[in-house]
Amino acid sequence: MTTTLWDTTGTDIVNALLSERRTAGALASGLALSLVVVVDEKQVQEAETAATIAAAAHPCRLLVVVRRSVEADNRLDAEVQVGGRLGPTEAVVMRMYGRLALHAESVVLPLLAPDAPVVTWWHGAPPDEIATDALGVLANRRITDCARAADPSAALRRRAEDYAPGDTDLAWTRTTPWRALLASALDAVEARPSGATVGAEAGNPSAALLCGWLDSRLGVRAEIDQTAGPGITSAAIDATRADESRYAVSISRPDGRLATLRRGDEGERQLPLPRRELGDLLAEELRRMDPDAVYAEALAAVTGVSGIAERPAVRTHVWRDPAWSGASS
Repeated sequence: MTTTLWDTTGTDIVNALLSERRTAGALASGLALSLVVVVDEKQVQEAETAATIAAAAHPCRLLVVVRRSVEADNRLDAEVQVGGRLGPTEAVVMRMYGRLALHAESVVLPLLAPDAPVVTWWHGAPPDEIATDALGVLANRRITDCARAADPSAALRRRAEDYAPGDTDLAWTRTTPWRALLASALDAVEARPSGATVGAEAGNPSAALLCGWLDSRLGVRAEIDQTAGPGITSAAIDATRADESRYAVSISRPDGRLATLRRGDEGERQLPLPRRELGDLLAEELRRMDPDAVYAEALAAVTGVSGIAERPAVRTHVWRDPAWSGASS
């Protein structure tokens, strides 16, 4: 159930998708959303693998946009499939050459699933300003990954400055199991937090966001303890009980797989805490279409940019032609 189109048009892609849907029958029904993936050619296979895992949990129409050289002649190649190598979903992989790559939305818009939310995921480094990419402006939810930026710390700052409700980042998604364990450990006692530390590799954006979450939720200043990794290796909270006795919670995961939980006077507990695959992270973010207010608070706390959650969710497209950058003012 795959159709390959060379040097084609948007109309031909729409017709091919309709034909594949008729052939697949019931397989093509019940779409929950449209997932638009923006990816470079070198990372197409990794992005497709992750999107296939996410689509298995959330039936969607998968639209993969590969922007090739703007200097090339205008051309559009596409692969249309329903229930093919990308799993039980409707998928269109589009490679856009020339200046067509600057107007990818003109091809993507007619392919969106009707009456379904749109999620755009940038597989590579996040854009400096999402409003300059029409594929982000048309989306209800926008997923970036600061861990893939050349400077993750600077990328976090840009995400805060450019934030609009509906934005999220996979660096934040990676903190979910850590936040769940720390929250459950504190829920078991009446104690007042007084400090926190997070151990991680230098420049790890997930560790920074975890510190921001601890700051915004507990009102304590969390410090980062630099380690060799991989990723986040530990997290600890110091607290004081009502009788002024000390209560401490710590999680240690030096190998990226198995964690040791210590809570108060209780004995150690071993529990699995593996670093999750990209597809699992993406699937988690596709579970919700509403703005993530907790992420906004953590991002504001770690970057010092205030009031981001009160910004309007609607973006206006800002057109910037790459050719202008070389023009004299």
